[in-house]
Amino acid sequence: MTSPLFRGRPRRAGPHLPVRVAHAVLGGAAGFVWLVLPGMTPPADAPVAVVSPSPADSPASVAAGTDGDETSGADLVLPVAVVGAAGVLAGYGYVRRRRRARRRTAPGGGRTGAPRTADGEAAAAPGPEDGEDDGDGGPGLVGAENRLLAAREELAFAQARSGPGTAAPPARAVRDAEAELASAFAMRQRYDEGVPQGAAERRHVLAGITGRCEEVIRTLDAASPGWSGQAAELPRELEVAETRFRELTVRTPAVEATLSALHARYAPTALDTVTGYPELAKDRLVLATTELNSARQASDTGRPAEAAAHLRAAQGAIARAGVFLAEVERLARDLAAADRLVPAALTGAEAALAPHRVPAPPGGASHAAPLLHTDTELAAVRAELASGRPHDPLELLRRAVRATEPLSAGDSGVLATAAHLTAADSVAGAEAFVTTHRESVRLTARARLAEARRLFAPGSAATQADRVRADDLAREARASAEQDVRLRGHEGAQQRSGDQMA
Repeated sequence: MTSPLFRGRPRRAGPHLPVRVAHAVLGGAAGFVWLVLPGMTPPADAPVAVVSPSPADSPASVAAGTDGDETSGADLVLPVAVVGAAGVLAGYGYVRRRRRARRRTAPGGGRTGAPRTADGEAAAAPGPEDGEDDGDGGPGLVGAENRLLAAREELAFAQARSGPGTAAPPARAVRDAEAELASAFAMRQRYDEGVPQGAAERRHVLAGITGRCEEVIRTLDAASPGWSGQAAELPRELEVAETRFRELTVRTPAVEATLSALHARYAPTALDTVTGYPELAKDRLVLATTELNSARQASDTGRPAEAAAHLRAAQGAIARAGVFLAEVERLARDLAAADRLVPAALTGAEAALAPHRVPAPPGGASHAAPLLHTDTELAAVRAELASGRPHDPLELLRRAVRATEPLSAGDSGVLATAAHLTAADSVAGAEAFVTTHRESVRLTARARLAEARRLFAPGSAATQADRVRADDLAREARASAEQDVRLRGHEGAQQRSGDQMA
């Protein structure tokens, strides 16, 4: 099936409306003349047989025949002229369209709606998104993260094939690469915030980001023999991939039933992030079937290199199918936990706000306005919960947490648990989306997700504000990634196809 994310691709701008109308009128006129012209020529009174002139023919009769031929040739002049004029007009329109297209795509060209300078000249066309060109560290971060995501998938199959102990060195390499990439994204975050400010210092930061990304690639490439296996292990790798494939195939109907049950219980907005995931998993499993069959045939006929290429493609498809199914199951757990937590969060919010309801002493800060907003929001959450209609418990928790944040009433207790749950859900959902659509996701979404992970890292002393900020960043990352897929999904599909054939 076609994901809804790939809809809405922008259409190329066509010619201006007056030009289209003129072309249509001229074409219609030419066609009309061409159809009517034969009826305007008077027919001969009777058919005349064509015979070769004989010596007995008189000069007058020969001249009469010649005049008739000339008249027939003259009848063809106007149609030929009409056709020629139509061709000239079509060629002129084509040349104009080509010139207009070159002006639109040339740097600084007269793009429709483009900003202009004070003297009326078109402003310089914006370059690629900040961070996407080689001089700005973008492809280094994007490419390094894609390599790390692929390495995680390969490592999972290696551990299933040889056991966690045998795959310990590759696992250590993945952890080292993760730490290096996290540092690179942290540098990028500070760079985007304007630190440092000097041009030379900023160039130095970009060089440092590029160096860390190169180190990620080197670390993973050096450890790749530990998880890629040897030709002798190819049959075992195939067996592991086929076992995993069968497990996911059996699990898919249960996940579909789980999603149907969630739709019956919760509001549609609670399930937007995983709608269609079982179908996407099926698509990946269909691809995995083809690749596994090709890998098995190549292995049986003594072509190990070809078999290995098909096996890697199958492993990637299987891994993504597993992510799609796991996301539905994870969201089901988070929604159930949030549903249980909403009443307690409302009670906790009231208890946390009680100290702020005491009248402020003379000259002290008044919390009347924040309290009014908080009370209004909490009352709306209670009303929605008591309505009996399908609701989104994670969103209700999020609203309760944010209502109390201005008064710093949620740094501990049940509200902290609620903030942790909502942020964890947003981060996990964004990570899964980037993982499964990584060929199309650009730097902006990845940078926001990396910052959300940093704020939400296990063991960090995250405050209520940190949890809320991580939730915001993860949701922004997901929205940005979805937009990338809508605009560039076809590019990602082409790249995946090329990678699988490599």
